[in-house]
Amino acid sequence: MNILVLGGGGREHAIAQKLAESAQCDQLFVAPGNAGTAQIAQNLNLNPTDFDAVAKTVKDKQIKILVVGPEAPLVAGIKDFFDKNEDFNNLMIIGPSLKGAELEGSKERAKIFMESHNIPTAAYQSFTADNLDDGKLFLDTLKPPYVLKADGLAGGKGVLILKDLDEAKIELTNMLTENKFGAASQRVVIEEFLDGIELSVFVLTDGKNYLTLPNAKDYKRIGEGDTGLNTGGMGAISPVPFADEKFMQKVETKIIQPTIKGLQKENIDYKGFVFIGLMKVGDEPFVVEYNVRMGDPETEVVMPRIESDLVELFKLTAQQQLDKAELKISSQSAATVMLVSGGYPEKYQKGKVIQGLTNVDTNEVTLFHAGTQLENNQVLTNGGRVIAVTALADNYKKALEKSYTQIKNLCFEDLYFRKDIGFDLN
Repeated sequence: MNILVLGGGGREHAIAQKLAESAQCDQLFVAPGNAGTAQIAQNLNLNPTDFDAVAKTVKDKQIKILVVGPEAPLVAGIKDFFDKNEDFNNLMIIGPSLKGAELEGSKERAKIFMESHNIPTAAYQSFTADNLDDGKLFLDTLKPPYVLKADGLAGGKGVLILKDLDEAKIELTNMLTENKFGAASQRVVIEEFLDGIELSVFVLTDGKNYLTLPNAKDYKRIGEGDTGLNTGGMGAISPVPFADEKFMQKVETKIIQPTIKGLQKENIDYKGFVFIGLMKVGDEPFVVEYNVRMGDPETEVVMPRIESDLVELFKLTAQQQLDKAELKISSQSAATVMLVSGGYPEKYQKGKVIQGLTNVDTNEVTLFHAGTQLENNQVLTNGGRVIAVTALADNYKKALEKSYTQIKNLCFEDLYFRKDIGFDLN
């Protein structure tokens, strides 16, 4: 069958790679894709949020499965768009409805959902410019550090964690009245700080049944030792060593099951991924956030550990028969290190030639392209995060060793990467 993956990052390359391994995949398309996906699929110059153009492509290419990689088209309602058109009744879409996508599209909505279904999360209140003073008073009741979250989509950068109360009040004002994060911060959620260690849990659900995929931990800060500005992610490992069987059982019963039941109770059409950002506080899990798609760079360590046929899993998801699925997960650990452009996550340059790609030992690592493009048979940088270098091994330390060894073969102007992924797991 013909499959279309929407998106152009490392997440989409990793998903496309796993789909391409299936005997059920005839033609694979990625839109817009990158230099990496061009090696395993046909890239299409298409904007994932241009639904009319996507629909035309689905029809022209006789697409049977549409996999929506990034959050923007989901939050804009791509599933509902296709559901309203009888021409696409047989199209299998991996991604939730607009109502389901609100769990990522609005931090406040996610908090209300968690409260309604008794899912453990941090205490919070939300504010707009109209009740800014109330927001400042609420900050007075909290202990530092102070957590401010833009309610809407902010590309993974809309969260501020501040130690100083006065600074928190200034930033709250900036978010609500100065458009610090644009329209995303017209509403701000202020919540209590959870003191623990973060991890991500991924679930594939048909809205009724679910599979718990490999967990992962990513590293968001640009600087070593988790310092500096937030990024989209500088590296990741899977599985998470501190998430033992006992802890994951708590995640299952206290968070995953109530989440899926909550979707059912609220009649939310949800066939796709649920990304649950967790904080382990002591031995208890708390939800930090929901995302309604796979994470990046976590996908680059989760997908290589899945041994099942991903096309088959997606078919069963779309048909609401995921209870018939068999999920096989590798016992090996995976690690990925993200190579980024100098200056990222602030100002950076594109169009730098990437050298050494053919020198990388592909038996040791897999290169998942993110911000790359092909031009005159050369692979150039085309984004802040450029390439994720992923390895599998008996443990995450050995996997990281493989990745770091192969990174030495790669070069582009102002290349930067963190040399301490997994530093806090020793």
